[in-house]
Amino acid sequence: LPLSRRMGQKKRMAEKELQQSPLDTAQSPSPKEPHLRPASSLGPQRSIYFSSPKGHPARLGTEFFDQPAIPLARAFLGQVLVRRLADGTELRGRIVETEAYLGPEDEAAHSRGGRQTTRNRSMFMKPGTLYVYIIYGMYFCMNVSSQGDGACVLLRALEPLGGLETMRQLRNNLRKGTLSRTLKDRELCNGPSKLCQALAIDKSFDQRDLAQDEAMWLENGLLGPRRPAVVAAARVGIGNAGEWTQKPLRFYFQGSPWVSVVDKAAEQKNTQT
Repeated sequence: LPLSRRMGQKKRMAEKELQQSPLDTAQSPSPKEPHLRPASSLGPQRSIYFSSPKGHPARLGTEFFDQPAIPLARAFLGQVLVRRLADGTELRGRIVETEAYLGPEDEAAHSRGGRQTTRNRSMFMKPGTLYVYIIYGMYFCMNVSSQGDGACVLLRALEPLGGLETMRQLRNNLRKGTLSRTLKDRELCNGPSKLCQALAIDKSFDQRDLAQDEAMWLENGLLGPRRPAVVAAARVGIGNAGEWTQKPLRFYFQGSPWVSVVDKAAEQKNTQT
């Protein structure tokens, strides 16, 4: 063949190989997107949200938690809580219900009167610190400290988004009786202790920083204009706290099937206002 024709064939073959190459710039991920290896080579991976020393924009940092308990309890709604297990599995749930505890003045708070103990020390630490305590000698509840000494927000319920079967297995491992019945999705995280069971949260998480921890963090839920209405209702299980028993310091998404307790009277009042 003439030299010019052979050169033309080689050029066309090289272009074809380049188009098929995984290094083709047209098919390479953008700098904003993580490059994932083929599924067959994937093992437990470090989350993409720790790929930068300064963190990923989706991860909420200290500035998010640095606000008073009531606005923080409202701001938590819609955000996504992520729990990364030791094997790399990531469990995700959207927060749909919270309770605010206002500190020393709040007769229902563990910090009422400003008392500090070994148990509640986390409530007096910087905003974003986890306060995990045990109830009935066997169940855990998770709070996040807010702005103000002794103030925090209890996470009451999640809408499960990812890792549901793992959540179900974790819940079953800790359930007593009725083990033959399969838990429905809405039963996985519809309560503060259920939430902790489903995400394998125990006392070891107490005093951790939710803005920095590598096993659990908060991501921006990006609900946008479709954000549901928020109901303000009395907190659940508050007894012997005087007027604080009925204060509307529990917040949840109206109409959410994932909420632990629905307050019809509060919802009606919310609709009227």
